[in-house]
Amino acid sequence: IDDKYSTTRNEILDQLAYALGGRVAEEIVFHEPTTGASNDIEKATGMARKMVTEFGMSERVGAIKLGQSTGEVFLGRDMGHQRDYSEEVARIVDEEVRSLIDAAHDEAYAALNANRDLLDHLVLELLEKETLNVHELAELFKPVVKQPARPTWLSSQTRQLSDRPPVLTPAEIAARQNGAGGQNGHLPPPVPADKVIEEQIDEAASVGAHPLAEEHPPEQVIEVPDDQPVNPGEKG
Repeated sequence: IDDKYSTTRNEILDQLAYALGGRVAEEIVFHEPTTGASNDIEKATGMARKMVTEFGMSERVGAIKLGQSTGEVFLGRDMGHQRDYSEEVARIVDEEVRSLIDAAHDEAYAALNANRDLLDHLVLELLEKETLNVHELAELFKPVVKQPARPTWLSSQTRQLSDRPPVLTPAEIAARQNGAGGQNGHLPPPVPADKVIEEQIDEAASVGAHPLAEEHPPEQVIEVPDDQPVNPGEKG
């Protein structure tokens, strides 16, 4: 697995929606929120604030770093953080954070509401088995209704989106030359891990095999005459 040094804006938005999934499930199923999601809400709020004040992922605030880190504690200031911007900027930051959280809340609500049958099925499976492996989860989530892709985010509406793709790495160029290239000479997008698992399960099922059968293959096949008793411990 390649080391990952950075996270995209869409990946963080996914994390926000994941974090609010528990609260949304409470709202959809029980119509009553509880304190159980408080830690998830805290983490989601902190990540949304970092998007605005540290990562430059807010159009209204822009690609600037707000707030200075400090190891000293002053009266009226939080430990390790010093606000160095105006009340007006602080108001905009709060509005942007709220906007990100509200959007993530709506995304999580739409996803769980569209897949309520799967949610209930998952609950029943967990009540029966307590734990599910990756193959069981892949099979369970096959009929999931996916949400539409988010529109491309631009840091400013005045900046035009480039249609020029990234350059190919030497490994990608070699793969293209070996016939693995995609449309326009570029590699196709990587297949998600869950899709690979689904394909493996489908392939195993098509030949009547269990997807986990190869984990414990037979050591030896012995032919025994019909009139001879079988000794399970006999290796032959």
